[in-house]
Formats: sequence, structure tokens, C-alpha cells
Amino acid sequence: MNFLTPAEIAVAVNNAGKAKTEMSVFKMIVLGILAGAYIGFGANLATKVGAAPDADTAMGIFLFGAVFSVGLMMVVIGGAELFTGNNMACMVAVLNGDATWGGLLKNWVVVWIANFAGSVLLVFIIFGGAYWAAADPVTGTVGLSAMGAKAAAIAKGKLSLTWGQAFLRGICCNWLVCMAVWLAFAAKDVVGKIFGIFFPIMAFVSSGFEHSVANMFFIPMGIQVAGSAPAAAAEKLAMSPEAVSSMFNYGHFMTANLIPVTLGNIVGGAIFVGMFYWLAFMKK
Repeated sequence: MNFLTPAEIAVAVNNAGKAKTEMSVFKMIVLGILAGAYIGFGANLATKVGAAPDADTAMGIFLFGAVFSVGLMMVVIGGAELFTGNNMACMVAVLNGDATWGGLLKNWVVVWIANFAGSVLLVFIIFGGAYWAAADPVTGTVGLSAMGAKAAAIAKGKLSLTWGQAFLRGICCNWLVCMAVWLAFAAKDVVGKIFGIFFPIMAFVSSGFEHSVANMFFIPMGIQVAGSAPAAAAEKLAMSPEAVSSMFNYGHFMTANLIPVTLGNIVGGAIFVGMFYWLAFMKK
């Protein structure tokens, strides 16, 4: 066969998780920055597609999710360290006795921080390209392009969730993301890995679930856009300038979205994929 059986996938994931927990911190940082940027590229492309006039149709929603999958393809096939995928792999290795809890925590913390750094680095690079801006031809006042308005709207939607909503959507998200990684492990060729990744990622994004690393791009981009054109952002989002300022900041981002989504991602990836498959295929 040109693919692994589920039991063989479990062994491959275990071996990968062991290697991840033993990786040097320097390598975790370098590969974590790359993963943050790769997921950011997928998020940026989804924002561009989502800014199209027909983005709210069924096909538009499908395409928004479909194009995002390029980010995980680059992570898995190109090689990078992604916090959400590591939730599954490191947990399998720990439960199987091939890695330590200390190694798991080191990987998760370092890679999470590196993913954040890579995502925000890309935010500032793309923001500097001014795709978000559109100058009024008469007054010259800087306003928002369709892409800028979409970036702000995506961030608003994420920042408007309750803590519980963000947590539960985080569980669903990483359940699917880790299934994408699991299916990619099954394939022995690049095309198989692409197909294994595409469908679960399309499903999670089109469903509106919450991915901590994707949000490290989506929400900081919205914060930058809203901060650079506050009047235009307030008008597009039907909010007062004061409400925009109160919502679009890093403190609110951390407490209202990133913390609950990160915790939900851990549950979805480590428990519902990693632990369950370990119980099914590896537990002695």
C-alpha cells in the first residue's frame, strides 16, 4: 500500500512527537517562526478571497476555507513547528512513555511563542504593503480597501466571542487540524499529503472554528488596520471610535480570544486526537 494504516500512523506520530520534545530550543524557535508565517500566508490569502463581493455565498465561504489550507501544507510538507499540530504529536509520545511532560511543555511554550513572533512579523510585512488602504480620490484621506475592511471585520467577529464560545470553537478547530496532520502522516507522497490536509482544514475554516496561530495573524492585522484608519474602521464596522479602540488592542485580544482558543486547541488536539488514538492503537 502507498499509505499507512491507522495503527502505523500512530507509531509515526509517536516517533515525531518524541523528536519534537527532544529538539533544541534554537531549532524550535526557527521552525516555529516559519510555521507562524506560513499559517499567516494562508490567513492573508483567505482574507483576500473573503473580500470579494460574493464572499458571503456558499461558494465564497467554501473558497475562504479552501485557500487557507495552503498554510498547513507549507508547514507539514516544507517542515516547520506548529503549536496546534504539536498538541497531538507530543501528547502521543508522552502517553506512550517515549517523551517527558517537561519536554512536552517546553515544546508547546517555545513553539507557541515562536508561532506568535512569525505571525506578527508577517502582519507587519503585509501591512506595510498597504493592501488594506484606499485613499479617497477627492480628499486624499486614507480609508479602507475591501481587503482592509474584511481584515477588520474578521478580527471584530473573533473578538466579539464569549470566552466559552472561543474555547469550544478552539476544541473543534484543532480536532480537525490534528486530523489533517494525522491524515498527512498516512500518505507516502506529496499529493496524498495535500489531499489529506485540504479537506479537514477547509472544513474547520469554512465552519468558523478558532485556530490560535491563525488568530495570531487575523487579529493583529485587524488591530493594525483599525489603528491606522480608526474613523474608516468605525464606519465600516458600525461602531463608535471609542468602541473600536476598546476592542482592537492586544490586551483584549489575549484575554477574550487567544487564551481560551489556545486552551481549546490543546483539548481538541491533545485529548480528542492524540489521547484517543493512543488509547485505540498504542495503549498496552
